[in-house]
Amino acid sequence: MKYGYFDDKKKEYIITNPKTPVKWINYIGTLNFGGFVDHTGGALICKGDPSLNRIVKYIQQMPSSDFKGETLYLRLKQGEGFKLFSPFFVPTLDQYDLYQCHVGLGYTRIISEFYGIRTECTIFIPINDIREIREVKITNKTGEELEIDAISVVEYTHFDAVKQFNNADWVPQTMQSRCIREEDGLLTLIQYAFMRRETNVNFFTSNHPISSFESDRKRFLGDNEYGTWSNPLSLQKEELGSYETHRGDNIGALLHHLGSLKSGETKSFITQLGQEQSFEKARGGIEKFRDPDTVKKAYDELNGFWEEFLSRMQVETPDPAMNSMLNIHNPRQCFIAKNWSRYLSYYQLGMGTRGIGFRDSCQDVMGVISHIPEESKELLKKMMMVQRVNGSAMHSFNPLTMEGSKGETGDSPDRPQYYGDDHLWIVLAVTTYLKETGDMEFLEEIIPYYDEKKESRLQESGTVLDHMKKALDFTRNDKGKHSLPHLGFADWNDSVNLRTGAESLFNTHLYGKDLLEMIELCDYLGDTTGIKFYQAEYDEMKEMFNRTSWDGEWYVRYFDSDGTPLGSHKNKNGKIYINAQPWSLISGMALPERAEKALDSLNRLLNTSKGIKISWPGFDGYDRNKGGVTTYPPGAKENGGIFLHTNPWVVIAETIRGNGERAYEYYSQINPAAKNDIIDEYECEPYVYAQNILSNEHPQFGLGRNSWLTGTASWMYQAGTRFILGIRPDYNGLVIDPCIPKKWDGFKVTRKYKNAVYNIEVKNPKHVSRGVYRLKADGKEINGNIVPVFEDGKTHSIEAVMG
Repeated sequence: MKYGYFDDKKKEYIITNPKTPVKWINYIGTLNFGGFVDHTGGALICKGDPSLNRIVKYIQQMPSSDFKGETLYLRLKQGEGFKLFSPFFVPTLDQYDLYQCHVGLGYTRIISEFYGIRTECTIFIPINDIREIREVKITNKTGEELEIDAISVVEYTHFDAVKQFNNADWVPQTMQSRCIREEDGLLTLIQYAFMRRETNVNFFTSNHPISSFESDRKRFLGDNEYGTWSNPLSLQKEELGSYETHRGDNIGALLHHLGSLKSGETKSFITQLGQEQSFEKARGGIEKFRDPDTVKKAYDELNGFWEEFLSRMQVETPDPAMNSMLNIHNPRQCFIAKNWSRYLSYYQLGMGTRGIGFRDSCQDVMGVISHIPEESKELLKKMMMVQRVNGSAMHSFNPLTMEGSKGETGDSPDRPQYYGDDHLWIVLAVTTYLKETGDMEFLEEIIPYYDEKKESRLQESGTVLDHMKKALDFTRNDKGKHSLPHLGFADWNDSVNLRTGAESLFNTHLYGKDLLEMIELCDYLGDTTGIKFYQAEYDEMKEMFNRTSWDGEWYVRYFDSDGTPLGSHKNKNGKIYINAQPWSLISGMALPERAEKALDSLNRLLNTSKGIKISWPGFDGYDRNKGGVTTYPPGAKENGGIFLHTNPWVVIAETIRGNGERAYEYYSQINPAAKNDIIDEYECEPYVYAQNILSNEHPQFGLGRNSWLTGTASWMYQAGTRFILGIRPDYNGLVIDPCIPKKWDGFKVTRKYKNAVYNIEVKNPKHVSRGVYRLKADGKEINGNIVPVFEDGKTHSIEAVMG
């Protein structure tokens, strides 16, 4: 625990060493207003689109010791000058006596002690609000009376994040700041780009009197900016310049004279950073949140939201790391990924037009449907609004304008202009929602289709069920030489871009899984015609798949446009790919003996102690015919790296075949909470999943990157709760179908499902991996392994005995 530890009782991870290998972050607010705070108090805040309405300048690529976005300075009078330091460690890097960064649920709290001064700063965004709150408490622990000043600082960016970095003439000409003085020494700094002076005004203020301020970075740092963030020269003067910037690099710096603090005395203040149409519109909220009681109430409301969110499912297993992730950090990460998609993180810079990914969000929402069904439903509707009338989908879209994007397909004549998997994910997402909620009326809601060629964009409409059917129709009519679905520009693996006509076994399996879901839905709806239609298509696909795609020890991954397989023993590189193996079981298409052999081959050739590789062996050189996968060195990302998103699919496949030992092994070896003691190797936050880890084909085996916004979160949550613990909703009730390590004596789960609470205890007296032979609900025995739906709003006791 070199860098920190888990405090599950408080639902926090506490960082105790600020010199983490990379910046560790926490999200505050939502896409409507929010961003992230790093563990040394820096922040990136935006309102709405991070690309087109960014507020705070935060440059991820700069060294971790640099000032980024926001900070707090304290200064003590020393002789003729001042002793200056930051209680956030960065950017002054003073030696600390205590440093704690509490990574909480929607808040970050930094507690530090430097030079006998204790600082506690709580950073959060009230629910449905447009301001970042920083509540600061300063305590004198020196044993003598001290005069202390506090200087809160923010650096602004141009609202257009890309232009901030590619136009160093126009941008600074537009940036301006003004001071609005109020009663009792209070003031508010407002800042804007000139063309948005009447529409988008940033405000920075405090509830404590401000003696002076600065709004120009050059003046704040001093000496023509040869002063530094670690020692701004203006802070060696009694007062700041109180200059209102007319152009240039805008900042906000507020000087609080806290006055004389006796030993043991604490003084507090609250800053607000936000954006409104004008100061006049912001004034009411500013005055409201200057009140500490209002801030406390908002903080309590935030905690209340997370208590309710997490209470939807709580588990008690023999594995503390699993409990920590499934009860707290994994569902929280699922919520963050659902909100931010792949928009903005420490690694996703939030510039350009990527927005909300269609496939990404379909998978993300599956991890939170049980917790926030209504929000999930609204996101599903938005995604169907960027589905074309032919059934395919735009690769991504801006959720504010609903403008769709084709992704990175480009205009190459030998590459298709669509992704072959995007549209298929909507079927899985909708059926997951239906099983959780029973909201069959949703199928009849009318949703418009997207047409990027027409001026009004939204043209024809269809029901949700129509959208699902059209998604399947598109793939049914888009097959190649082996009668398998085309790859398109790419499937889930964006980096393999084969020529037009290539076929994807991943799309085959995703399509097959969708067909099974539609058969099940049609059966529930009593649609016998639909059952026959989709069953016939599924049977034909399964037969063709098994006739063409078995390589002897595993299933191939692709067929190129000329019919050449990729993911075959015939290939020099990329002989075996992970996705082709587990998805052959998830889709139900693998023959039993082949399923066993495929998963065993995966274990032998792809598994490592740090996770399962996406493929083997990696390509050792760029090959345009293979595409982006060959831009990485062997062992990195999609080129033989441990791409974590794929690992839970193998966990699920192992539970399907009843191998609880392997399922749990694969789950545990990528659980970030279990990596807390090897952070110097892993480097990323131990409280959230990363996207990728360098594999044993790379010299830095075990190094993680791209944390937070990854489909790994949703699928690991599903793999852990719905497949290892086996608690998953169905159209007729709650399925209890665990697949666990034989050594477990059992486990307990509290699950809110529809209008009831299920207290579930699973006992494993015979120490088996799978099989429930007795199931009771409120003491009454039930046939099978499905607990019926209770609509009485009560708590029900469920007992399942394995054997």
